[in-house]
Amino acid sequence: MTSARRIYVWYGLLAALLFGAGSQFSKLMLTTVPPITMAGLLYAGSGAGLLLVTAGGFVIGKKRKAYEARLARSDIPWLLATMFFGTFLAPVTLMFSLPHTPAATAALLLSFEAVATTIVAVLWMKEPVGKRMWAALFLITLSCILLSYTPDAVFGISLGALGVLLTCSFWGLDNNIIQRISGKDPLLTIMVKGLCIGTAMLLVGRAAGEAMPAPGAVLASMAIGFMGFGGVMSISLLLAIRGLGSARAASLISLSPFFGVFFAFALFSEMPGELFFIAFLIMLAGTFLLVTERHTHEHTHPSVVHEHRHRHDDLHHDHAHEDGVPAVNGSGYHSHLHAHEEITHTHAHTPDIHHRHRH
Repeated sequence: MTSARRIYVWYGLLAALLFGAGSQFSKLMLTTVPPITMAGLLYAGSGAGLLLVTAGGFVIGKKRKAYEARLARSDIPWLLATMFFGTFLAPVTLMFSLPHTPAATAALLLSFEAVATTIVAVLWMKEPVGKRMWAALFLITLSCILLSYTPDAVFGISLGALGVLLTCSFWGLDNNIIQRISGKDPLLTIMVKGLCIGTAMLLVGRAAGEAMPAPGAVLASMAIGFMGFGGVMSISLLLAIRGLGSARAASLISLSPFFGVFFAFALFSEMPGELFFIAFLIMLAGTFLLVTERHTHEHTHPSVVHEHRHRHDDLHHDHAHEDGVPAVNGSGYHSHLHAHEEITHTHAHTPDIHHRHRH
């Protein structure tokens, strides 16, 4: 694995850790914060936190330079779609579901996001998926079925668990939608999503009669949102999707349940039954298959003109620049409109912005 590719893997792992922790701290806060208001505070915290980081950098003279591609008018429909599914429907559904689901069980069920993301990626984005990944998705789905089984419930399945699975389906769709704009400035994308939808959800919560919690609970919820839902987590996830594609990034996010289980045991006194540990082992096997998948073959890149963040050591960017144009950061990354000539070669790759070819 190249060093450039490895950094995207680390972004995915960081997103998994932060989301695993964030889901459990959110469940803890739901004892004092109403669900719609909680969802609003999470994403308002995400947007406000990124706004403060940006403003703080400006104040101390570290203004952000144009290393990232800006959002264009053609990106607005995708931005609105990801706001609706990923920043509104998914978190609201999750906040209503978490109080009715044991903490460790909810943590593992969230791995279904990888299944939902991959199914959408295959059906819509036409991303290639081999037998190894299908086997992994089967094991994860089987584990989720076992975790959802509740003999005393209607149809033998927990409504809380169904809500978590529905949340994962919304996020799976969102991961594929946001891939359409993953080459654009991630900080700006996540900040706009957080501020707009966070504010909207807080207004919906007030209209629904939910009370605003105490200031301490508000700040704690916003901090959880900044680190574990939007903010740092979402930027890390978007960078992983940019470099690895939706399905491969989802395979790393599928590790978040294991981080979540650790935090569940640390924060709550619940002790799961035998079925949980059986499901845990099945999911562990499925996750191993996901994160060790490798894809290589001869492929052709058609000629194209586009704009995104890149550097010149990745086998795909060899165009020339004038000195100092455009601005380049310390790692060699920069963004500008550039052209690719058609090329055919063989190397290991993932469905990133340059490898969305048919198979």
